[in-house]
Amino acid sequence: MAALPNLITVAQFRDLPEGGEYAYELHHGEVVALTRPKIRHTKMQVRLSRLLELKLKSFGEIIIELPHCPLAEFEVRAGDVAVISRSRWDASDSDGYLAGAPDLVIEVRSPSNTRKQLLELAALCLANGAREFWVVDPDTRTVSVMGPEGSASVYDAGGSIPLAVFGGGDLAVDEVFG
Repeated sequence: MAALPNLITVAQFRDLPEGGEYAYELHHGEVVALTRPKIRHTKMQVRLSRLLELKLKSFGEIIIELPHCPLAEFEVRAGDVAVISRSRWDASDSDGYLAGAPDLVIEVRSPSNTRKQLLELAALCLANGAREFWVVDPDTRTVSVMGPEGSASVYDAGGSIPLAVFGGGDLAVDEVFG
């Protein structure tokens, strides 16, 4: 029988040193090293953030790489772009991580993402507070939107992503990839 890995908690993860060539997340109690994003990825994060700030200003905050704990004890993730309601933002512990998943989690697909990883992350976030989970794919120029009830829609050129659940109108896919 194989030995179980030494799992660490969120509290132990918070005490680890930061910096270096990798960013770190806590996945199921295991520390995972992530490469830093390339400029293309970062530009997409900034673009999405700016577009959503215009549309969702009254809803709350739009944040790039927001650390959050979808599960309290063994998970620390950071969505590429996160939207969080003003009331949750104001109530957040300034010295900790956001409890639960952000209201909207957006992942910009990169070569290191597998479909399975993205689906598992979507399920984790949607089961722990996210109202929607988006996968933005710069290669196919599509935005996949998943909801907690299991719905999934794919939007492409000429389409618009509804933002009604966040009190906004809609976001044109052409603006996302403009």
